[in-house]
Amino acid sequence: MGFIRDIPYHILKGFLHVVAFMPFWILYGIADIIFVLMYFVIRYRRKMVRKNLAECFPAKGGKERRIIERKFYRNFADYILETIKLMHISDSSMKRRFKFENVEILRRLMDEGRGTVAYFSHCFNWEWCPSVTLYCTEQLAAGALMCQIYRPLRNGKFDSLMLQLRSRFHSVSIPKKVALRSLLQYRRDGIPTVTGFMSDQKPSHGDAVHIVDFLNRRTGVITGTETLARRLGMAVVYFDMHKLGRGKYMIDVRLMSENGADTPEYYLTDNYMQLLQETIERNPSIWLWSHNRWKNTIPDGK
Repeated sequence: MGFIRDIPYHILKGFLHVVAFMPFWILYGIADIIFVLMYFVIRYRRKMVRKNLAECFPAKGGKERRIIERKFYRNFADYILETIKLMHISDSSMKRRFKFENVEILRRLMDEGRGTVAYFSHCFNWEWCPSVTLYCTEQLAAGALMCQIYRPLRNGKFDSLMLQLRSRFHSVSIPKKVALRSLLQYRRDGIPTVTGFMSDQKPSHGDAVHIVDFLNRRTGVITGTETLARRLGMAVVYFDMHKLGRGKYMIDVRLMSENGADTPEYYLTDNYMQLLQETIERNPSIWLWSHNRWKNTIPDGK
């Protein structure tokens, strides 16, 4: 019965494999169709996107915000096909399309046996970011690990599929609930790590909340990334995303702290949110505006 119940999933997975074998010029043709359907027909979360852009960029005119809005949906459509392509993209093709600048910072920290926190965000295409392993092959061969923290999906089958895609370049996915325990164990075992944290999500229920001014709005932000970096004395970097063209990206690795334990409380969180704002303001269309980032209201006096 279980196999029969899973038939739709296996059919979908087989279809995605077929799509992933297609060359990029065909994939982007499909993405153009998805854009039209998503933006003009389904109007996927258009009210949410429009609201977020209006409140974050009140100084921009309506016409300018509409341009950003349409570019966002085009980038979103590209993101979908590019993520599927992870099933069958070669290492050489990925290195041509996704480059890392100042990656020697990560190499040095791993060579020194350090643990490193990498602040990242939902900027397109974040699913290609684990390809950083291709730029640190000597360190990985010597026993270092590249990791990313993730929140498991409710659907076990699709969670397994996404884990396969995210481990395409041999990085390790660590569930959020066991992040501290896992990184502590790696440190005890003497394993250097670089661990990516998507820290631009709204805080979950029960998370510690810090309030910052972000994109013209009072915003509650996650502090767990900073807490972990300070507690474990990890180095801290920021992955600054640049979209250079269709299917072409570059991350500038920017050092935030040699040792999180030496930073004042909230310094790392505040600095990260400022750097993220600069990334978004440089190219607003690459951030995930369809996410209800400001769903939780901020109580007065905070």
